Amino acid sequence: MSASDGEHEPTAVLPETAAQLVELERLQQALTQAEERAKNHWEQYLRAVADLENVRKRAQRDVEGAHRYGVEKLVQELLPVKDSLELAVENAPRADAKSLAEGAEATLKLLIKAFEKLNVTELNPVGEPFDPSQHEAVLAQESRDAEPNSVLQVVQRGYGLNGRLLRPARVVVARAPA
Repeated sequence: MSASDGEHEPTAVLPETAAQLVELERLQQALTQAEERAKNHWEQYLRAVADLENVRKRAQRDVEGAHRYGVEKLVQELLPVKDSLELAVENAPRADAKSLAEGAEATLKLLIKAFEKLNVTELNPVGEPFDPSQHEAVLAQESRDAEPNSVLQVVQRGYGLNGRLLRPARVVVARAPA
């Protein structure tokens, strides 16, 4: 049938001008580039999420390891002290008082050395002003020789670890005579 018989062939919508054709091509290229960038961004996002998950798992393993083996250094430093005490106990029935005292001194030196390596400091505040953040007053005693509110005597030494208080020193504090 011909067009004159009343039937029409479907017509395609075509750009009317060359400028529209160029614009359509430019838009298709821009769409392709945008889709490619979106795909790259999605892949970067997925890699970042995976990396973050790996960091989280590694940090969790590190924390678990620190909890499990955190006291290892402490134990290694205290083992010679234990060995020395065991030796003293084994030899106590055959030892005299002088050798027992010498053994106790040697063991104490080992313990002091271990504390030094672990950054444990001793608080022995005799003569210093009383500091409630570092000291625990167990008694206030009159004194003519010491400044009021100063430490007269240490009942039990305190200890710190890396600048943090582990145990306050228990002290007798001077007060002015009545």
